[in-house]
Amino acid sequence: MFFLFGKPYKRGFFCNDESLYHPYLDSTVTSTMLYVIGLLLPICTMITGEYLHGRNFSGHTANMLFGYTIPPWLWNAYKKVGVFGFGAACTVFITDIAKYTIGRLRPHFMELCVPNIDCNLPEYQHKYIMDFHCTGVVSNKLLKEVRLSFPSGHSSFSAYTMIYLAMYLQLRMKWEGSKLLKHFLQLLCLLMAWFTAMTRISNYKHHWSDVLAGSTLGIVSALVVAHCVAHLFKEEKEKCCSIEKHRTTDYEAETGITGIQVNNGTGNRNC
Repeated sequence: MFFLFGKPYKRGFFCNDESLYHPYLDSTVTSTMLYVIGLLLPICTMITGEYLHGRNFSGHTANMLFGYTIPPWLWNAYKKVGVFGFGAACTVFITDIAKYTIGRLRPHFMELCVPNIDCNLPEYQHKYIMDFHCTGVVSNKLLKEVRLSFPSGHSSFSAYTMIYLAMYLQLRMKWEGSKLLKHFLQLLCLLMAWFTAMTRISNYKHHWSDVLAGSTLGIVSALVVAHCVAHLFKEEKEKCCSIEKHRTTDYEAETGITGIQVNNGTGNRNC
C-alpha cells in the first residue's frame, strides 16, 4: 500500500554530509531473493515439521471444514503458517510506516538525486538545504526509494523470518541422533539474517543505524508473535504437564499412595 500510494517525507541535507556521497551499487540480496527465501523456507519447514510431528504424536483430534475431515497436522500447519504470515505482514507494515514518516536519505542520495545546488558555493556550507529538486536522470521509483533509508526493510524482514524459524526449530526438532544438528540449523538461520543485514551496509543501501533499527524491529516482532500470538512453547509445556500427570496417576494406581509429585529431574515440577 505504501509502495503504491505513499509519499516519503521530503527531508533536506547538508552539503558537507559525507555519508550521502557513496556510490550506487546493486543489491547482493535482492528483494526477490529476500521474500522468496524469507517466506518459502519457514513455510516449507513448518509444513514438514507439522506433518512429521503429527505422524509421531496422535494427541490431536481431526477438524471438520465444510463437511471434510482435515488431518490434525494440516490444521496445525495452517495455524502455524497463518500466524507466521500475520507477523511478517505486521513487520513490513511497521517498517514502511517508519520509512515514509522519517524519510531518511540513503547513502547514495547525492549520486542518484544530483540536487540543483552547487555545494562549492560558500552560502551552502554548513547550511541545512530543503529547497531543492533532483536533476539526476533516474526513474521516479529510484528517486522515491532514495528517501526510504530508515529503518532497513531487508534487515527487519530477514531478522523476523529467520529468528521465528529458529524458534520453530527449537519447538519441533526433537531428533536425538545429533543434539548439535538443531543448533547448527538455527545458527544458519541467524547467519542468513546477519549476512542480509551486513550487505545492506556494504552495498551502501543503508546507514549502519538503519540496519541496527531494522534488525531490532525484526527480532522484537519475532519474539512477540512467537510468545504472545502463536504461543509456540505453550503447547510443549502443556504436553510436559500432561505427561507428568499421567506418571503421577500411574504411580498412585500402582502403589496406592496419593499426593506424590513426579518431578522433571531437576527437583521441581514444571506445572
